[in-house]
Amino acid sequence: MSFLDPSVQDSPAQDVDPDWWRGAVIYQIYPRSYQDSNGDGVGDLAGIIHRLPHIADLGADAIWISPFFRSPMLDFGYDVSDYRDVDPLFGTLGDFDALIARAHELGLKVLIDLVMSHTSDQHPWFKESRASRDNAKADWYVWADAKPDGSPPNNWLSIFGGPAWEWDGERMQYYLHNFLREQPDLNLHNPHVQRELLDMTRFWLERGVDGFRLDTINFYFHDPDLRDNPALSAEDRNDTIAPSVNPYNWQDHLYDKNRPENLEFLKKFRAVLDEFPAATSVGEVGDAQRGTEIQAEYTSGGDKVHMCYGFEFLSPKPLTGSRVKQVLEHYESVVGDGWACWAFSNHDVVRHVSRWNLTEDAAQLYAALLLSLRGTVCLYQGEELGLTEAYVAFEELQDPYGIRFWPKFKGRDGCRTPIPWVQDNHNGGFTEGKPWLPVAMEHLNRAAMTQAADPDSILNFYRAMLAYRKSHAAFAKGSLSVVEARDDYVSLIREHEGTHLFCAFNLSDSEQTARLPEGDWHHENAAPFTSTHDGREITLPPWQAWFGHRGVA
Repeated sequence: MSFLDPSVQDSPAQDVDPDWWRGAVIYQIYPRSYQDSNGDGVGDLAGIIHRLPHIADLGADAIWISPFFRSPMLDFGYDVSDYRDVDPLFGTLGDFDALIARAHELGLKVLIDLVMSHTSDQHPWFKESRASRDNAKADWYVWADAKPDGSPPNNWLSIFGGPAWEWDGERMQYYLHNFLREQPDLNLHNPHVQRELLDMTRFWLERGVDGFRLDTINFYFHDPDLRDNPALSAEDRNDTIAPSVNPYNWQDHLYDKNRPENLEFLKKFRAVLDEFPAATSVGEVGDAQRGTEIQAEYTSGGDKVHMCYGFEFLSPKPLTGSRVKQVLEHYESVVGDGWACWAFSNHDVVRHVSRWNLTEDAAQLYAALLLSLRGTVCLYQGEELGLTEAYVAFEELQDPYGIRFWPKFKGRDGCRTPIPWVQDNHNGGFTEGKPWLPVAMEHLNRAAMTQAADPDSILNFYRAMLAYRKSHAAFAKGSLSVVEARDDYVSLIREHEGTHLFCAFNLSDSEQTARLPEGDWHHENAAPFTSTHDGREITLPPWQAWFGHRGVA
């Protein structure tokens, strides 16, 4: 079957709001698992086009599409072999142009995933670089001599396990790879590399994209002196970035990432974006020790990236009210004029419904909390359906990360299984062929078409909450203060231009009462919550929220 409509043409120019991204809701698409249009078992661009109305009906403002560039697919598109073309697995550049046109027609902005810290070892740049030590691209990657005993240049580790250095017999040197050995790191100290990456960025902006999600943004530069990373004490280690079975957590990553030289490159990147009205960027900051401070650095001043996200709410730590307060107040204390992007799930972590063992009521309550925060919000495909982490047997694993650390860490395949669209089909309407990852049978009763017809479904809850968020500028643009927080309860006030919104969340399975702040608060029917108030106190049943406003309605 084919979902691509050849009649789709470029849509009329949209009104330009350069601040559209501030407080927007961005829906992440993992293209391999969204919708297959040709029966090969892998999702593609034509399939995304067919399902864009689902996202528009949800109420999202934009989509972020994980990589679809040419790639050997050892890390499923995050190992790029050609930055300026679509991998045939996903379609063609013409398909991508049609996708942009259809998205814009539906009022959706389009962000794409840029991987600028590394390429595939099959990229022509690396093939040339490894051929000799004196060719035109010899210094485009991070090469270093062995120590006198033949061992790697320093103690840096790969996130995917083992040393971050791979010996190359062609050049008789080691090259750096922070991820798979087939993903050599680019040398951004080289101005020619920077220029090529910025030209590639301009190529996609000229093609009509509205912005970028920047993969591993704090990995762009390395310490040119190749100094060893210091060790972390056992009590300072955590599994925010890598699973606990990975000794990557045992180092303080001062020298293999987070380098100050990155700030000047990000200014050059922002200058390119500023050539295009309303283009935006969101960076992924992966650091367990200084993530918030790095986010503040990278988004401050209006001359670097627009927003960043870290792993504070993507980590395994339970999301209590006390933790919400801790994260938000620390962020507000350092961010200055920067901007956050919050998420509970994405393609790299266990789905949060399973990670935090949430019931359906709890999942709805946490969604309401996420959509009440100050910042931009990213929703990961299937989150709006309440999907759980899927079990994938070892024999069916695709993720090299999971294969490496099985069984204590099962990798990322469980959050990447295909989206179920219909219930009465063993592949959930995702494909007519054999899916690249199995469709979880327990997901079929959460199929999108089934939920769309059920007014009490979690999908329709998300639709209601996104509509409520969009109805109040205070959610997108306003300030945030934490009124009260404990493990089982948190309340916030959002304020913008005289409108105050009070948001209270019962994070427990017991009824709670809470006192309203001073003022004349009017209850808002934000979503099907059943909390009540008597003018001074609110009564919150288990896993329920209460929203009220005062001031300008």
